[in-house]
Formats: sequence, C-alpha cells, structure tokens
Amino acid sequence: MRTVRRLFQRDIVASVLFVAIAFLSLFFFIDFVEELSDVGQRGYTVLHAALYSLLQLPGHLYELMPIAVLIGAIYALARLAQSSEFTILRTGGLGPGRALALLASLGLSFALVTYVVGDWIAPLSERQATELQARAKGNLRLGRSGAWLKDRATTPEGERSYSINVGATDARASLQDIRIFEFDADGRLLRRIGAAHARIGDDDVWQLSDVKVTRWSAGEAGTLAQAREQHYPALAWPSTLTAGVVAAAVLPLSTMSTVELFRYIGHLADNEQAAQRYEIQFWKRALYPFACLVMMALALPFAYLHARAGGISLKVFGGIMLGITFVLLNNVAGHLGLLRDWTPWMAAAAPSALFLLMSLAAFSWLVRYR
Repeated sequence: MRTVRRLFQRDIVASVLFVAIAFLSLFFFIDFVEELSDVGQRGYTVLHAALYSLLQLPGHLYELMPIAVLIGAIYALARLAQSSEFTILRTGGLGPGRALALLASLGLSFALVTYVVGDWIAPLSERQATELQARAKGNLRLGRSGAWLKDRATTPEGERSYSINVGATDARASLQDIRIFEFDADGRLLRRIGAAHARIGDDDVWQLSDVKVTRWSAGEAGTLAQAREQHYPALAWPSTLTAGVVAAAVLPLSTMSTVELFRYIGHLADNEQAAQRYEIQFWKRALYPFACLVMMALALPFAYLHARAGGISLKVFGGIMLGITFVLLNNVAGHLGLLRDWTPWMAAAAPSALFLLMSLAAFSWLVRYR
C-alpha cells in the first residue's frame, strides 16, 4: 500500500505542479501585457509592470489551485489507466474505497496548501501590489463614490454618529479627500469636516491636514439653520475606527484574510451596515480550500474509464471544461446569493456540494457497471 501511495503522490503532484506552472505563466503574460498600457505614465516603468504581475501570481494560484488539482489528477489517473497500471493495481487489491482514501489524503494536502496561499501569502502580495501601483501612479482611487465607513461616539452633548467618505489612498497609508459628516441622535446634520489628507495614529486618532469645518446651528422656528465655516491647517479627530478597519474598507477584498474579513463583518454589524457581500466572501474563503477534495473525487472516475473510451487528451479536455464550469458556477453563486439575499454559507458551499454529488454519482456508476 505504501508503494501505491508513493506512485499516486509522485504522478499526481508532478502533474498538478506542471498544470499550475502552465496556468501561472499564462496569467503572468496576460497581466504583464495589460499593465504595459500604463507604462510611461507618472513614472510607471516596465519593471513596475513586471513586478506587479509577479505579485499577482499568489492570488492567481489560490484561484486556480482546484482547477490545477482536477486537471493534474485527471491526467495522471488517465495515464495510469491507459498503460493498464491502474487495472493491475485494482487486480492487486486496490478497491474503490482505498483509491478514494488515497486521493482524499492528497486532496487534504492540496487543501492545506490552498489555505496557506489564500489566507497568508496572497493577501500580503495583493497588498504589496496595491501599494506598488499607488507609489508608481500617485494614489489609489476608490471609485467615483469612494469608500464609506460609519462610526459612533458618546460625547458630553449626547450620542453622535458619523459617516466618513475616503476618496483615495496612497502607498504611505495616507488617506486623501476625506469627508466626515456628524449627526446627532435625531439624525440632524451638525458638522461637516473636509480634509485633504489624513493619517491614523496608533491611538486611532485621525490627524487631518488642510481642514475645512462647516457647522450648522439650529435657528428659530420657521427659519433656516445657520452655517459657519472655519479653516484649520491641522486637526485631530478621535475615532473608534482602527487602521485595520479602514484598510479593509479602502483596499480590495483580495487583500483581506479570513480573520480580517470576520473582524470587518463584526464592525459592519455593530454599525448596522450591510455585510452580506463580506459574509459571502468570508465563507468562500473558508470553504474554497476544500474544493481540492471535491476535485480529487471528481477526477477518480476518469481512472475507471478504459483507454478506448477516449484518449488522455480528450479526458484532460473534459477536465478543463469541468474546471471552467466550477469557476463560473462559483462566481455566479456568489453574485446570485448577493442579489437574492441567500444565506451566505449556502451560497458559498453550493458549487462544491453540487460537484461533490456529481463526482460520487459518477464514481458509483462506473464502479458498479464498468
């Protein structure tokens, strides 16, 4: 049994590595060509484009790992079946249960690698890539509406709520185009703070620069509120928003680990903000590594197909189509879950559960009738 395990591990791991390297080379080329359109703008060079494309590779590896496992396993198992080695192993006592257990142990190993890459290496490299672009291109714009955050505080004057808008950020962790709207307990706008730049200190106090403060004071009955405007070169604004929460709001979702997503979801829930998008992303991050187990189970039926039922190239092509279908279904399920307000963990688990049922059904049919 140890010899069979080594045979499976050697062939499948080598095939998965080959497929992963091929995919990563293709995606590096695509990213590099896409970044070349920005070369020459604001000091953005070919070296920046190449480095940015390299930093994108861990994220691509995380996304492509289940597909690489599926295609690599299908190729290795189909080759064993074509050379009749798998038939000899079955004759020697390798039953369906043992074969499934061998592939499950390999699938767990690939799942662990996927988790480490997706939860540790990819977020760090994505953050570095974002900072690289911010340094080379000046700043990181956050869309037309910017990034919005909410905060609450209890002051001597009473309960206060804040809506904060961040327009852009740069590589030095400096926020730009800040707008802070302060409301009282009844929802009346009391103050608007506009700042060109802001930095968050270790004590979570925002150090604002080039500040314009507009205050509204309630007038008498039937009259309009009075507005006063003041300018300050610098202003300290205390907040409960930590640097981690702000980074989660202004940086792409791909830069957040599972723990950071969980913390940010708690912050959104405390401030009564919609968090379903982040909840779906959290469950996708938590469950995605187990897709490698599903892909291993989906690859096993190909070992029970005789060589005359189709060559290796045809089986690999089928594996590619299955992998593409899984990725599309995984993305569609996330968007549908957001639109239809599905339970987040169900939206994240549905594609893997469906493919696992398909693989077990195909495996059972092949073992029983073929």
